[in-house]
Amino acid sequence: MTPIEIGLIGLACLVFAICCHIPVGIAMAVVGAGGYLILTGNPSGMLSLMGTEIISTLSNHEFSVIMTFILMGGMAGVAKLSSDIYRLSNAWVGHWKGGLSIATILGCGGFGAISGSSIATTATMVKIAMPEMEKRKYAQELSTGTLAAGGTLGSIVPPSIIMVLYAVQVEEFIIDLFLAAVIPAILSVFLFAVSVRVYLMIYPENALQAERTSWPERMATVKDNWASVSIIVIVMGGIYSGFFTVNEGASVGLILTFFTALMRRTLNRKSLSATIRSAVGSIALLYVIMTGANVFTYFITLSNMPAAIVDWVIGLGLSPIMVIWTLVFMYIALGAVFDAIAGMLLTLPFVYPLVTGLGYDPVWWGIVNVMVIEIGMITPPVGINVFVLKGLRKDIPLTTIFKGVIPFLAANLLALTLVIFFPQLSLWLPNLLRQ
Repeated sequence: MTPIEIGLIGLACLVFAICCHIPVGIAMAVVGAGGYLILTGNPSGMLSLMGTEIISTLSNHEFSVIMTFILMGGMAGVAKLSSDIYRLSNAWVGHWKGGLSIATILGCGGFGAISGSSIATTATMVKIAMPEMEKRKYAQELSTGTLAAGGTLGSIVPPSIIMVLYAVQVEEFIIDLFLAAVIPAILSVFLFAVSVRVYLMIYPENALQAERTSWPERMATVKDNWASVSIIVIVMGGIYSGFFTVNEGASVGLILTFFTALMRRTLNRKSLSATIRSAVGSIALLYVIMTGANVFTYFITLSNMPAAIVDWVIGLGLSPIMVIWTLVFMYIALGAVFDAIAGMLLTLPFVYPLVTGLGYDPVWWGIVNVMVIEIGMITPPVGINVFVLKGLRKDIPLTTIFKGVIPFLAANLLALTLVIFFPQLSLWLPNLLRQ
């Protein structure tokens, strides 16, 4: 068999293993190591590869930022910073028609800037915003759609864990990804808010309008809930200005959230232990996936599959933009049934050489990739965020949640289309700050 045929068989074996519910990281490591052994016939080389990849993954200092951001997100939950952001947003926009939904979207974006995780954002905001929207007689499809879609902002609002993983895997500067995400993130939040307004123009009976908050009450809300905004401004402002490195910014954010939790007396031995245990579990899972992805990538590269795929696609005569849209729909389908991080790491060995071979900017593609994964997280038949919400609110039918996310899917697709056809929406800021 040729190396390419061995690579294809390895890919088929990996898909089969994942369908059999073998953990993705382990499946990628085993298939990658087995494929390397078949291609080289060198058992000692295979063992050396496994050992080298484990050590290099564990010792890569860029991965420490993921660990720190995960701990920061956990500590932010203990400090109840998500409630701060929601109350602030509600004080300023809650009196609008659909104001609670818009406040929830802003709250999701704000908490996403602290947690870096879509699932954590959804799970946290459901507990805070859902009771308020039910109190105001919001239709379940609107409230659940807002929360499921708003949670995806945890992926596109920097600092995002999935952006860090992408940057490390393709050897791009993490700060470039964070800068490139700023305008697409603002665009996503804006279009989500517009979709709420349009929805309520069609179904005005699906939400009661709240009373306007007075200016003294708004100022009091700002005074009582300043901590969350201050942490976001200090961390992201420090990173973007160059005052902090990304690692230092994450560490500063962790320290600030830790002391905020201490001052609010929400941090005790039990909550600290639970936060650390949860973070260690998440980090260990990510390290296993990353190690497996590195071994699998080595095997795929050795089989020459990425170069063959690039040659094959170019030979089809498709325009570059058609190739991009084909990849977009592939990722939406993948994200609908697959874990976002695992799906990205599984496909990067094939997709990244293809995209860069067509002349596209890798930073731009990173943002497009994250936005597509974001769409997949609320796309039927699975949609991870939808099932997170369903797990927390078992009384709400899945069909209601999926019906509720439709306006936000349309908003997401519009934002994605704009970023694809106008790459400067993502590249302008990093290019500006490089000068």
